[in-house]
Amino acid sequence: QVETKDKRPLAAGGTPLAVTQRIGPKELQLIADGRQVTGTVGNRAYAAVRASNENGEVQTLVLVTDIAGDARQAVRVILLATVVALMFAAAAASLLARRMTRPLVAATGAYRRIAAGDLSVRIGDRDRAAKRHDEIGELMRSLDVMAEALDRAQKQEQQFLLSVSHDLRTPLTSIRGFAEAISEGTAPDQQRAAAVIASEARRLERLVGDLLTLARLEAQHFALNRKRCDVSDLVADTADGFLPQAERHQLRLELDADVDLWAVVDPERLAQVVANLIDNAMKFARTRVDVILRTESADPPHGSSLVLQISDDGPGISEDDLPHIFERLFTSDRMPTRKIGTGLGLAIVRELLDRMGATIEAGTSPAGTTFTVRLPAG
Repeated sequence: QVETKDKRPLAAGGTPLAVTQRIGPKELQLIADGRQVTGTVGNRAYAAVRASNENGEVQTLVLVTDIAGDARQAVRVILLATVVALMFAAAAASLLARRMTRPLVAATGAYRRIAAGDLSVRIGDRDRAAKRHDEIGELMRSLDVMAEALDRAQKQEQQFLLSVSHDLRTPLTSIRGFAEAISEGTAPDQQRAAAVIASEARRLERLVGDLLTLARLEAQHFALNRKRCDVSDLVADTADGFLPQAERHQLRLELDADVDLWAVVDPERLAQVVANLIDNAMKFARTRVDVILRTESADPPHGSSLVLQISDDGPGISEDDLPHIFERLFTSDRMPTRKIGTGLGLAIVRELLDRMGATIEAGTSPAGTTFTVRLPAG
């Protein structure tokens, strides 16, 4: 019994001659042993096996099929599947590429606008990629943070330049006016005019000195001349220098300091710190400024420290301004009671105290503001 795959009988007993010739003695022995023999001849595949018919006669069953058509069909299926897979892969790659490159293109555009001077650009509010929790989202958020910091720094710098320009122009105007009045002989009181010129010149000198100090601190070209000194005398001498100014502005300047308190500091720079703090207090005080110096003990291994407190009875500092009052170029929104000093004092104070290993903190309330400085005693 020999049949093809589609059950059609073959001529000459159903088995093509080429297939019959392929079944040799070795294959026949295998078939006789009940084994299955398979093989190919040209474009035909065959399988031969021992079988019994209805009458119990033992025969060899050979199945033959044409594999060429099946192979062509398989090739067509494989090619079609390959094309479909490539199309899906291309679509997925394109979608992934757009997902990856769109936020990067947005970040590049924002960076170029920032580099061109547009610091108002923000991409986090209008681009969902900034809300992602991967590296791209972190990049977008970092770019916004950088833009905000640059914008804030630029505004502070502009405000700082305006403030310094005003501080320079005001005393120069007074000096020029009184100098012209003296030269023309029209000054009603030449002694008072000369005193105003001297006072405004000292104000300019302090402003220039503060600017130079900030520049040196920024450039790291700043050295301290440390030595052991009596802080009590230093604070008292510095406060006494402000008594005429306090009297002129109808303020009470009270000093309460223990005696014989020593520390290893730069005396000149510590005097500058005390002067700047008193300057700042007098700017906002309504009626009085208090300067207190005490020693404060600490448990071992920490040694004792000197505590300097300078207080005013002014309007206090807002909660929004308080964390920034020691920053360079920061300008508070609170209005000073009087125009005293350069407006650079607190930034310089923090820098100088950091260099000397001291600390400063500010406490405020509607009843006034207190700055507390702690110096290691020694």
